[in-house]
Amino acid sequence: MKKYLPSIVMFAIFETVAVTLWQTLDNLFYLFNFSYIGTCIALGLAMFAAGKKYARRFVQFAVGSYMLIYLGLLSNENMQIEGFWYYLFMGVFEAATIHYAVAKIFGPLLFGRGWCGYACWTAMILDLLPYKQPQAPRKKKLGALRYVMFVLSLALVASLFLAHVGNLERIMFWLFLGGNALYYLLGIILAFAFKDNRAFCKYLCPITVFLKPMSYFSLWRVRCDESKCVHCNKCLKVCPMNVEVNNDSRSRQYGTECIMCFDCKKACPVKALH
Repeated sequence: MKKYLPSIVMFAIFETVAVTLWQTLDNLFYLFNFSYIGTCIALGLAMFAAGKKYARRFVQFAVGSYMLIYLGLLSNENMQIEGFWYYLFMGVFEAATIHYAVAKIFGPLLFGRGWCGYACWTAMILDLLPYKQPQAPRKKKLGALRYVMFVLSLALVASLFLAHVGNLERIMFWLFLGGNALYYLLGIILAFAFKDNRAFCKYLCPITVFLKPMSYFSLWRVRCDESKCVHCNKCLKVCPMNVEVNNDSRSRQYGTECIMCFDCKKACPVKALH
């Protein structure tokens, strides 16, 4: 049962969040929402522990499709970063602000960039492209573009408020549609241009500005027993985020980029990663 402990712990955490938000905000939706997400993640981790090949894909589509289709398209909620700025400026703690607080601001202290590996609806599609393993070294300087995207998203929503634009809720929905279309388009173009499915995540995604600092202190992360490591570099070759996995230091190169996919662990011939 020890191998299923992460699954049980993750379910307990999400269920605690679900009940707390339900009781605090007096809204049954949050009980359903976080119970569903927690159950999907727990099942995925259990499937991974049982050696199921597509465990992570199951979670990606179960959670990502739910957030994109049900929350975004059917419920008209902007779950992109613009939606977060919108509710933040409104002074309302609901929808996108709760989502960001749990998944992208405070959650990474526990599970790092797990959002990127298991729930992001953009990466859900990009991971289906043919370049699962990066074909070239990472372009370090291009990473600055994510901060440009971050500032532009903030400036866009701030300008709408400053200009006192009417019907903002409807505009947010159209921004959600347009933003997703843009992300998918840019993601696919970058994937083929750099022969790397995760190029968008590395260079343009504005969400990583929230994720990176908290992920540095993540309790749950891939660790390397350097006494076992034979430096075959197989883990480095399969890592979709170019993380220096064979270094146990928190300051290892691209350490805050780890999406917890565990491809490195599967590839390690001496079981030095855990």
